[in-house]
Amino acid sequence: MQGLIQVAGVIDQAEADLIVEEGADWLGFALRLPAKNEDLSEAEAKAIVSRIQPECKGVIITYLTEADETAAFCAELGVGAIQMHGDITPAELRRLRRIAPDLYVLKSLVVKTDNITELAGIVEDSAEWVDMFITDTYNPATGAKGATGLVHDWDVSAELVRISPRPLMLAGGLGPDNVAEAIEKVRPAAVDAHTGLENATGRKDRLKVRTFVAEARRAFNRIGAGVPR
Repeated sequence: MQGLIQVAGVIDQAEADLIVEEGADWLGFALRLPAKNEDLSEAEAKAIVSRIQPECKGVIITYLTEADETAAFCAELGVGAIQMHGDITPAELRRLRRIAPDLYVLKSLVVKTDNITELAGIVEDSAEWVDMFITDTYNPATGAKGATGLVHDWDVSAELVRISPRPLMLAGGLGPDNVAEAIEKVRPAAVDAHTGLENATGRKDRLKVRTFVAEARRAFNRIGAGVPR
């Protein structure tokens, strides 16, 4: 799976329609977060997912750490992919694979200062049970592990691409102005953007989404990744 573009942080049907119209492949819905600051209800997310699929894939972005709850939640919302940002153990990932073998699992790798050894260990311990890793940026000021709007050291993500037996999605501060450079430097299988595509009101900006998708597609083509639809 190469050349995939995800737009995360969908807040309502109108925004989902905009993202689909501008050509993204996957739409991310942040739910069951630690601070309970979701942008939409689970019922709203379920309704949106049913409308966008199968043309685009709905992905749950969550901090759940228990396999049973995770599998049940994905089945309830009708999604086939989940992005795990919590501290889920390899044992729970293994169990999740056993009870939901068709679920596409992404495991986060949160880039901090000088933690490449830790991240490499997570890759080694978890790769057998996940389908893709996603790198994101840690914000030391807030403790946030994603949706920070901050860019991390792309050399770290590039090294993780090199050592990982699974494909990698690059996230963290990406937007229309830097996604092409990021793809060419890191050579990920996929990219994700959230806050970098929003306007001053916190909604996705159509021109930003359109430009992000176009720049990412061109960059993936330049590195020979191909573009799945």
